[in-house]
Amino acid sequence: MSFSIHGLAVSRGIAIGRAVLVASSRADVAHYFIEPEQAEQEVQRIRLARDSVMEEISRVQRELPSDAPAELAALLDVHLMLLQDEQLSAGVKHWIVERHYNAEWAITTQYEALARQFDEMQDPYLRERKADLEQVVERLLRSLKGAASPVQQSASRRTPQGELLGDSMDVPLVLVAHDLSPADMLQFKQSLFVGFATDVGGRTSHTAIVARSMDIPAVVGARSASALIEQDDWVIIDGDAGVLIVDPSPIILAEYGFKQRQAELERERLNRLRHTPALTLDGQKIELLANIEMPADTAAAVQAGAGGVGLFRSEFLFMGRGGQLPDENEQYLAYRAAVEGMQGLPVTIRTVDIGADKPLDRSARGDDHLNPALGLRAIRWSLADPPMFLTQLRALLRAAAHGPIQLLVPMLAHAREIRQTLSLIDHARAQLDNKGQAHGLVKLGAMIEVPAAALHLGPFLQHFDFLSIGTNDLIQYTLAIDRADEAVAHLYDPLHPAVLRLLADTIAQCRAQGRPVSVCGEMAGDPAMTRLLLGLGLRSFSMHPAQILLVKQQVLRADAGKLEAWARRVVDSEDPAAALQAG
Repeated sequence: MSFSIHGLAVSRGIAIGRAVLVASSRADVAHYFIEPEQAEQEVQRIRLARDSVMEEISRVQRELPSDAPAELAALLDVHLMLLQDEQLSAGVKHWIVERHYNAEWAITTQYEALARQFDEMQDPYLRERKADLEQVVERLLRSLKGAASPVQQSASRRTPQGELLGDSMDVPLVLVAHDLSPADMLQFKQSLFVGFATDVGGRTSHTAIVARSMDIPAVVGARSASALIEQDDWVIIDGDAGVLIVDPSPIILAEYGFKQRQAELERERLNRLRHTPALTLDGQKIELLANIEMPADTAAAVQAGAGGVGLFRSEFLFMGRGGQLPDENEQYLAYRAAVEGMQGLPVTIRTVDIGADKPLDRSARGDDHLNPALGLRAIRWSLADPPMFLTQLRALLRAAAHGPIQLLVPMLAHAREIRQTLSLIDHARAQLDNKGQAHGLVKLGAMIEVPAAALHLGPFLQHFDFLSIGTNDLIQYTLAIDRADEAVAHLYDPLHPAVLRLLADTIAQCRAQGRPVSVCGEMAGDPAMTRLLLGLGLRSFSMHPAQILLVKQQVLRADAGKLEAWARRVVDSEDPAAALQAG
């Protein structure tokens, strides 16, 4: 009997194949007490398992093929750092030595304790890093049992005659798992699987990020998929709609087979646009930039035909380090690598956006604040720790000697914050001059993501070379909606009239003053929003590299001049969503 399971659409495309199920290693963990004299033996088992997993991940890194997604190396580094995390190792040892838990029980207990900390984080990207911790724990448990990775386990299900569950070698397979790690994803690419679905994960989970970079149809967050789907079931993975169709009828199979062929043709057409200039029908030149997290991500940006990096989230250099912040030289090398990776194209680097809901060990924990989203974060955190901020600024200025860098400051709201920031930038430059260290000129930009900034643009237009609108936070703060809270997430509305007016007014004022302005939030990468943003006068979009060609396609089909009156009607409408659809 056919039925469907709904999850999150994170990587476009359609995959049709037989299901191969992978069970969670935590599902059958043994729980028993050990004798006190056995504690050191259990701790040693953990050490050996950790060393084995670290060697496995290091080997995968060394053997990364040249066409491997750029994101993978960075994600594998995250797993290596988690394996060495003091909270994980010390916690596991505590449960063994003090509570006399066996090694497997100690690992899962400490995982649950740390998982609760991740659940309390407000930032969706950081909250979903719990999945990386879970994947590391899964690998440790598999190592303790001497088992292979999920993908290797699934691939080994083939018989010597090349049969799997009654099908021949050329029958496509889809993987259904509780979760997949980045290393598993690399093995996935080298295997015969054509798509995958996981019970957990979100749009910004590492699994989703890698799936998009590898262009693999995927649905995550499908909750009970691995429990409802049986081994060998025919499954359709609709990565566009976020739906799994299990045991489809011949008619549905034929329909999706047709959609699959159409999607492949569309993808080929999109790829032909890579070197096509992003010009509207009326000749307006549109800048399409990439959002990246790590220097290695520049490869995907260049591959997608990005005109530069519109947002390098530098905070990812600071995370997962057990509270040890990167020093000036480490940051300099990372920023330089990003500049060189973009081959002369401009790179916009946002100063660290961390604090409160993005805790480091040396900073306040998120649960120490009544409302972390309104607490000490972004530029507030940087200004509260001048030595840390000056270290980053010096590294950025030094890297600018190797190529065009634009420095972007997040979450400014007050004129005094602007003055303090500019003063520290001047101070960092003077420090480099005093040391005789080479540095370059940078353009200075500010993010408009607080309603107060959007409503009082004067100081920003006076002091900054460009502005970048962070629509994710602007929407959150305008509507007083915590976008990470599932109870109110349905109220998070980019088409709310108040949000659109702030957006339209900011773009209009920047254009009137001849000041460049871009949008770097999710709206920029949503093809359904492209015509509206063009009509409002936006000429610079920054998004995930995987979205660039889709947005470019909309740009090439649009007449920006003719869209202006329609865009104004949408903004002025009491129901912008309906007006957008009608247009």
